[in-house]
Amino acid sequence: MAIIRPFEAYRPAAGLEDQIAALPYDVYSRAEACAVVRDRPLSFLKIDRAETQFPDEVGTYEDCVYEKARDLLQEEIACGHLVKDPAPSFYIYAQSMNGRTQIGLVACASIDDYEKGVIKRHENTRVDKEIDRIRHVDTCNAQTGPIFLCYRNHPEIDRIVAEQTRELPDCDFISDGNVRNRVWTISDPALTKKISEAFAQIDSVYIADGHHRCASAVKVGQKRREMHPDYTGEEEFNFFLSVLFPQDQLMIMDYNRVVKTLGAYSSEDFLKACSKVAGIAPCGKEQVHPSAKSEIGMYLDGQWYRMIIRSQYRKKDPVEGLDVSILQDNILGPLLGIEDPKSDPRIEFVGGIRGLGELESRVDKNGGAAFAMYPTSIGELFDVADAGRLMPPKSTWFEPKLLSGLFIHALG
Repeated sequence: MAIIRPFEAYRPAAGLEDQIAALPYDVYSRAEACAVVRDRPLSFLKIDRAETQFPDEVGTYEDCVYEKARDLLQEEIACGHLVKDPAPSFYIYAQSMNGRTQIGLVACASIDDYEKGVIKRHENTRVDKEIDRIRHVDTCNAQTGPIFLCYRNHPEIDRIVAEQTRELPDCDFISDGNVRNRVWTISDPALTKKISEAFAQIDSVYIADGHHRCASAVKVGQKRREMHPDYTGEEEFNFFLSVLFPQDQLMIMDYNRVVKTLGAYSSEDFLKACSKVAGIAPCGKEQVHPSAKSEIGMYLDGQWYRMIIRSQYRKKDPVEGLDVSILQDNILGPLLGIEDPKSDPRIEFVGGIRGLGELESRVDKNGGAAFAMYPTSIGELFDVADAGRLMPPKSTWFEPKLLSGLFIHALG
């Protein structure tokens, strides 16, 4: 059973949502974050990335940066820019982009569920990235960026969400990327109880995005438990900020690959070598956006090719059967020597939101080749996580991104 509960969120004061809410901290470089904060002084990015308040010679991970984040958060609360809700609530969060809407439930999930495997992951985390968010959450005494969770649809939760979203939202605004954001509050104790009881019937919840934020939140909770050995389990530090989406609301976009060099291969020899793994059809200048699993688009020397993975290379294994795994295990690794795509400088990953033109631009400029992938499915993500396995790096790309600063969970 999943423990999902309401909480008293700090939220932007009415009318300030579009000025405060910001894209996640990790989509920006330091220079980009500074530019955003300069143009939008109320942006929550100044708290998520408090190094924007210092000259460049001050390091991103210095103590004063985290202390500044805490001070800025308290200032925004004190001046009324961020306001705490009076009762524990669930929040419905709808995001609309390019004619498509995804609707999730903002809530707090349990660190015990993460440790017990009720909340399942499909990626490894890096210690250095965890440490940054651990220090930020611990110093601010709050979680400011939600973890993106998903679950298999539950009829009672679907019914409640559909009913509530027929009402006027608390806020309705447009954020970067022309994304429409709407929020509804569910504070009726009878309804919040029904939602929690419905989640208690769900066996597994899955991390879609935000593995580092999730691991960091859990470790802060563990630290607080050590500091308070008499904890009851009901304290806020035992829970972390999440947005939970039912399976049918989510769309995973393609996560494409660009290799900067073909190594010792000529273009002709590389095509010949690839043809052992996949049937290859030339498509000229016509962009190849794969329309089904086992299909890959390749851009090479100004030309597109459609690759259909041969049957003997398709696997039933939940990890080895992923298209990104087949490409890595049979082409990028053995042909190009890219054995560790996480660290090899010869490979770049390009989110599908950038379009295939971005792949063309990079190859035209630097050489090499690009591979346009068919998106990993939600079902594949569930299968990998249920098997206790991990996906290859950069297997999933979710859009739109969940905004930070729209809901804040104080730890006590």
